[in-house]
Amino acid sequence: MVLLRQLLGDVLRQLRLRQGRTLREVSAAARVSLGYLSEVERGQKEASSELLASICKALGVPLSHVLRDVSDQLALAELQQEPVMAGAPPEHERLDGDRISADAIPATPETIENALRGDMVAA
Repeated sequence: MVLLRQLLGDVLRQLRLRQGRTLREVSAAARVSLGYLSEVERGQKEASSELLASICKALGVPLSHVLRDVSDQLALAELQQEPVMAGAPPEHERLDGDRISADAIPATPETIENALRGDMVAA
């Protein structure tokens, strides 16, 4: 089972590392202890919405972008873990109400967002 706090921590760590910043720099800017930020990044602590907003502000990234990245990764993980019954791929409802087969969703975070938005259609 994939834990939301682990995915969130991974996304936050990736953003920080891409910026070439240290835990110390981000923790000081976010006004959170270095140890706590480390635990959040490792998926050991669940951050409050206020703390997440502070970390995102320190990283210069909108909270909505972080949550979208986490959501995309969670959707991908769920699709990869879901059992297929009677040889038929599971279907998922897109936001526009259409159904999409799990087989039609590529295994990358970038393209899964497109598939769930409806930019890609199941064959």
